[in-house]
Amino acid sequence: MTTTLVDMGSQGAGSAKDAAFSAYMSARQPALYRTAYLLAGDHAAAEDLLQTAFAKLYLSWDRIRDREALDGYVRRIMVNENNSLWRRAWKRREHATDTMPETGALDTYDDGMGGELWSFVQTLPPKQRSVVVLRYYEQLSEAEIADVLGISVGTVKSQASRALAALRARAPQSLHPHQPGDDAR
Repeated sequence: MTTTLVDMGSQGAGSAKDAAFSAYMSARQPALYRTAYLLAGDHAAAEDLLQTAFAKLYLSWDRIRDREALDGYVRRIMVNENNSLWRRAWKRREHATDTMPETGALDTYDDGMGGELWSFVQTLPPKQRSVVVLRYYEQLSEAEIADVLGISVGTVKSQASRALAALRARAPQSLHPHQPGDDAR
């Protein structure tokens, strides 16, 4: 995936900003793309989501003091953008077609969705899905998720609990980790 945000010309102070931003974007793009893909559910939407997040990050680059928190800041942008996208009226006017679009070279991307469970995760409401993606796919702690989403740790726990209950109710018995009669302990 190629993301181009601005013309990265070499013009004094802007050049240092552009170089720092480009270095961050190059280093973190694969991991952040994975998060965008898990949130959005498809490659095209993930690319749009990540590009929007990088564009907003670039606009705020000079105001960000804690460079260690950049990933959390970008994740927060992606979650907010993803949540606002599903609310937009134009999204409701989209219609499915019988023809599949051409796919690019991203077909080999390891998105962490190899199991059958992912189809059930996609049916969760956006907030629950965000918590599940950040917790179980991105391995963030409850405190980190609360910080990224701007909610309390208690809300993270309740959203995760509701999401897991919904997944348990929807998933077939073959996906449950411990079935009756298992010898696993």
